[in-house]
Amino acid sequence: MASTINNAMNSVIDSTTSSSIDSDTNTIGKKIGLSGTCYWCTEAIFLSLRGVTKVEQGWISSFADDDWFSEGIIVSYMPDVISLKNLIAIHLHTHSSTKIHSMRDKYRSAVYAMEPYQITEIKHNLALLQDEFEQPLITRAYTLNQFKLSDESMQNYYYSDPQRPFCENIITPKLKKLLSSHAHLINKAKLPATLIASDHDALITT
Repeated sequence: MASTINNAMNSVIDSTTSSSIDSDTNTIGKKIGLSGTCYWCTEAIFLSLRGVTKVEQGWISSFADDDWFSEGIIVSYMPDVISLKNLIAIHLHTHSSTKIHSMRDKYRSAVYAMEPYQITEIKHNLALLQDEFEQPLITRAYTLNQFKLSDESMQNYYYSDPQRPFCENIITPKLKKLLSSHAHLINKAKLPATLIASDHDALITT
């Protein structure tokens, strides 16, 4: 069974993304898949973290009843800088990870294993992080089936132009909230200067 999943994972990743999804090695770090909300938001959040080297946004699927595509991202990260547990914690705290709503057919609340061994680790961390929430988490661990990149013009959506109305009205408030709750995990050098300035001003006024 494990060999079947391995072969499937290696063969079904869409050919248009094969050049940008490399296999895990100690030199380039590890990868994990995430979905749960708009990929523009998720991409911006994870690009802002220490130890994250790359984020690709698009559509992600698993197997069997979960072979439909959800908006999602692939995160490349350095585990000696940021742990898988911290990545999952950020994901849980930045989308509605305890709510089943009408958009769940577009936004599956999930963490995807790129390799079979990651499933156990993901499930373990989800169980540990449940203690941070009053309501039961709906986020589940899945095995990656396919990942299809969104159009190149959509990649790096927030950081290519933070002044877009969607960025200013939706994404920037999420980053401000994240800066308040998980500042130790954020690479402030990546954040727009205006966001850092507004955070500094808020600290002065309080």
